[in-house]
Amino acid sequence: MARMTGGAAMMESVIAHGIDTVFGLPGVQTYEYWDALHRAGDRVAVYSTRHEQGAAYMAYGYAQSTGNIGTYTVVPGPGVLNTTAALCTAYGSNVPVLCVTGQVPLAYIGGGHDELHEISDQLGILRGLTKWAERVEQPAAAPGLVAEAFRQLRSGRPRPVALEMPWDVCGISAEVTSVEPLEPYPAPESDPAQIQRAAVAISKAKRPMILVGGGAIAAREEVLALAEMLEAPVTSNRAGRGIVSSDHELGMLYTAAYKLWSETDAVITIGSRMELQYLRWRCMPKDAPLIRIDIDPKEMLRIRPDVGIIADAKQATGALIEALNKQIGKRPSRRNEITNAKSAAAKEVEQLQPQMSYLNVMRDVLPRDGIFVDEITQVGFAAWSSYPTYEPRTYVTSGHQGTLGFGYPTALGAKVGNPDKPVLSIAGDGGFMFASNELATAAQYNIPLVTVVFNNNAYLNVLRDQERLFNGRAVGSRLRNPDFVKFAESFGVSAYKADSATALRPVLEKAFAADAPVLIEVPVETGSETVPWDFIMPPPPDDLRV
Repeated sequence: MARMTGGAAMMESVIAHGIDTVFGLPGVQTYEYWDALHRAGDRVAVYSTRHEQGAAYMAYGYAQSTGNIGTYTVVPGPGVLNTTAALCTAYGSNVPVLCVTGQVPLAYIGGGHDELHEISDQLGILRGLTKWAERVEQPAAAPGLVAEAFRQLRSGRPRPVALEMPWDVCGISAEVTSVEPLEPYPAPESDPAQIQRAAVAISKAKRPMILVGGGAIAAREEVLALAEMLEAPVTSNRAGRGIVSSDHELGMLYTAAYKLWSETDAVITIGSRMELQYLRWRCMPKDAPLIRIDIDPKEMLRIRPDVGIIADAKQATGALIEALNKQIGKRPSRRNEITNAKSAAAKEVEQLQPQMSYLNVMRDVLPRDGIFVDEITQVGFAAWSSYPTYEPRTYVTSGHQGTLGFGYPTALGAKVGNPDKPVLSIAGDGGFMFASNELATAAQYNIPLVTVVFNNNAYLNVLRDQERLFNGRAVGSRLRNPDFVKFAESFGVSAYKADSATALRPVLEKAFAADAPVLIEVPVETGSETVPWDFIMPPPPDDLRV
């Protein structure tokens, strides 16, 4: 046992669970926690941000790009509310993020006393945005609750969790006993009968397709082995990109995979929520059985499969391979067919100009294992359908939440988590301004992130829709921006302007060599970018069921 404050007990317990990086913003309700961070010395790196939203998104980017737990700490009330966009993004994207926040004094919780930063039912709000959330009501309880928080983070479907500690509990001292990390809850084992049913259905198919999501990352080897056994193409919408490399003969961007969709006769999804098929493609191949592997039982109710396997992706895919080994022999190659579909799709997406000219340069300059962080912007939309990805966790997005403005702080967190990999952040002028104040954080800690801001002076999707749907009446969608080069330089960040893809290449190469934060502004004429939505949401073929 040791005597320590509640804040120190919380911090020491977090460090004991392997956390060595914390993002956040200090405040009076969490002083003791921050003092413990200071006293921890080089055991933990601390990045103090200019806004709570930035701290939470940095934790998100750190976690999504590394697979490790991202941690942030903020004050209660308005402080934690400022992080809720990042929390719901982490929840929707299945990313393990730990939120540590303060609370009003214990006796005043729920009393409506108008205490500093008091809001009604903060814990209830957090429980609505996370997988699990609890309150630490005495210092001695901190180690056990932290251990449970980490068990939740490391069990089942990864999603954020939260802990709150009242102001007075954070500051009082008590005898505290450490708690060893808890083993994760055991993952469900696949049902042999369901594995056999899946194997029978797949063995009858001549043209199966495999669809992977972020839940299949740990099963990378098994996914590739299954694909090669079946001669099946593998595609992904977002989080599963790179599980099978885009330049592998069986790896396909979804624009290419869609060309084979109508003739697919078995659909195998692994760790995917199937947004691509049910929201983007809006159709399924006729009579093709749907086999789903997912660790979350709720997924089998949300989109009901013909065969549902509730299990860890690695274990279940391995079991499926073993069962298929007994039922199928060597299959005829589909490599030429797949290659032709990829080539045809690549030619078509080149119509997305000038977006593709910039994306091609960025893909050429960024190494294979370099990390690309997208945004809700015209170049980002084009990247969804056309940006090749070669390794898992190198294509970072906001998932189905589509949270405008997430990109820059998320990319800062990704760079902190991957100091030896180049990280490229793209943004539109509108989205970048959501968190442009974090240029100060990049400069203060010398985070060598390279950012390209495409400046078209508009929320262009909104502008297009308003003009199309409301007889040309546009409101709130045209923007007046700063000079982004001068703006970045005012923070001490090097900045350049490139007015074409040809001009971007040498500037981008120079930026990655700088080992310092760099911003590049690319001016784009408003409305000149090709509309990307026919590639993102193509019309379903007549012969496919909706």
